[in-house]
Amino acid sequence: MHQRQSLHAFLTGALVLAVAVAAPAAADAPPGPDPLITNVDGRRTTSLDGIWRTIVDAFETGYYDYRYQPRADGYFLDRKAEDETDRVEYSFDTSPTLLVPGDWNTQRESLLLYEGTVWYRRTFDDPRESGTSRLFVWFGAVASKAHVFLNGELLGVHEGAFTPFNFEITDRVKPTDNVLVVKADNARRPEAVPTLDFDWWNYGGITRPVRLVEVPGTFIRDFVVQLAKGSRDRVRGWVTLDGTKAGQEVTVRIAEAGISETATTDGGGRAAFDFPARLDLWSPEDPKLYDVEVAAGQDVVQDRIGFRSLETRGTTILLNGKAVFLRGICVHGEAPYRSGRAFGVDDARTLLGWVKALGGNFVRLAHYPHDEAMLREADRMGLLVWSEIPVYWAIRWESPDTLDNARTQLTESITRDRNRASIALWSVANETPISDPRNAFLKALVDRVRELDDTRLVTAALERGEPEGDTQVIDDPFGKHLDVIGCNEYVGWYDGLAEKADRVSWRSVYEKPHIMSEWGAGARYGRHGTTRTRWSEEFQAEVYRRQAEMLDRIPFLAGTSPWLLMDFRSPHRLLPGVQDGWNRKGVVSDRGERKKAFFVLREWYGRLAEGER
Repeated sequence: MHQRQSLHAFLTGALVLAVAVAAPAAADAPPGPDPLITNVDGRRTTSLDGIWRTIVDAFETGYYDYRYQPRADGYFLDRKAEDETDRVEYSFDTSPTLLVPGDWNTQRESLLLYEGTVWYRRTFDDPRESGTSRLFVWFGAVASKAHVFLNGELLGVHEGAFTPFNFEITDRVKPTDNVLVVKADNARRPEAVPTLDFDWWNYGGITRPVRLVEVPGTFIRDFVVQLAKGSRDRVRGWVTLDGTKAGQEVTVRIAEAGISETATTDGGGRAAFDFPARLDLWSPEDPKLYDVEVAAGQDVVQDRIGFRSLETRGTTILLNGKAVFLRGICVHGEAPYRSGRAFGVDDARTLLGWVKALGGNFVRLAHYPHDEAMLREADRMGLLVWSEIPVYWAIRWESPDTLDNARTQLTESITRDRNRASIALWSVANETPISDPRNAFLKALVDRVRELDDTRLVTAALERGEPEGDTQVIDDPFGKHLDVIGCNEYVGWYDGLAEKADRVSWRSVYEKPHIMSEWGAGARYGRHGTTRTRWSEEFQAEVYRRQAEMLDRIPFLAGTSPWLLMDFRSPHRLLPGVQDGWNRKGVVSDRGERKKAFFVLREWYGRLAEGER
């Protein structure tokens, strides 16, 4: 049964915490999420997707009083009008609905450009049959800052629009009629990651799935099962249990390979393992995945995992000990055909299917962690992945809070995806202006990557130096901290016309592999002209032809990911009749229509796949 709820009611029992949110202090800051539970799809879950009641609250009336102080009168839980004289100003029961997962912008025309707070409410019953099991509520992502309340009590706060988080609710649920409320706020803030200015649509809402996750009293919270760094025949990893005592046995099984290995947890519930294994290695040509089972006591978790090695030698990237050239393209998390934030298997298969149709073996998932379904489909389809966090353009490099948020988003992304064979590169930044504070900030992120995962390569899309005539110079000082250098360039679009590419050469100060991580031009599908007509398919195709010839001349090039696969919404793109709020640099339109540049790129990648480089 749905209960009438006031927005104010969900501050009950959390008023001191609300004050801390408005004027944060280290001693009484609101709680954050619990440690992340990984591989949620491999566990017993109850979906909370579907229709949620919502209230649009542009002035945050449900959070602040008329003097913009956190409310001290949050005592309206289950309040109903007793008679005609009673004043009840808010009701979820009579408010409009939104679908979850989904952004609010494309579900309701009036919210297309909305930035601010929307309150979501959903009721549920406790799904547990066992009195000894534990219960968590897990969110795939909420954009961008989420306050989560259960039955009027603040569970905690999460910041970051693209990474998962969870809260334990074992001792807080009732048998029936539990009320889950989320304050989703996508307001841009200067200290946030990303900051005020970024070149994609600021989608808001509960944009990825919501699950109740049921686990035993002692359960497998996280695990890593991967090849050891530098090895192609040895598996190394660990399992972390939650709620355990020291001495718990943990078993890792890969039945197809005849592997069953047991280890014992230490005092912190962690068990490490290291064993030889003869495995068929994952590659784009043969994306072999194994059924891996991790068991501990009453808990058993299964996953599909591929095994491969990644390293560099000079200016070459090695996959399983062999040189690989990354034939890729950039992809935004924009839903094909319908627009909005992409999520789920269907969106992933459509977008990545287009990458495969190009002859690609690589995809740059820009400029933030994409839905987990994208990574799992990349595993299945055989696509190497560049995964990135939204440290984008100019953010507050000297702010400890900004660094902490960036580090948290990076940690959540790596924790979620480090068992995915497709992940080849962790990227810590895109097009960030060079300065000492920026270098220190990014170095802290690189250190965090290497602490969490030493089996992948670390990269970033860096700045270029001053050109030397027609020679472009790659000399961003931060490159010394990276395994692979990324660089964006737009010769023929922002930098001259297409023919300029004929005379441009490239030099790098680093003896490292280089990925041209962005290049391309804009065109509206169906708009035609000559090869010199801006915004025409012919102009875009000509830029791609000349660029391909230029890129072929770079001896240290290890891959490319032009900008980009599909047109996407961006408030930066305002030209009427051409852009209309869309970045038109896709080789595919948002309706799935292939522009002429798609076929130019496909032909070039076909030659590269045959070794013509």
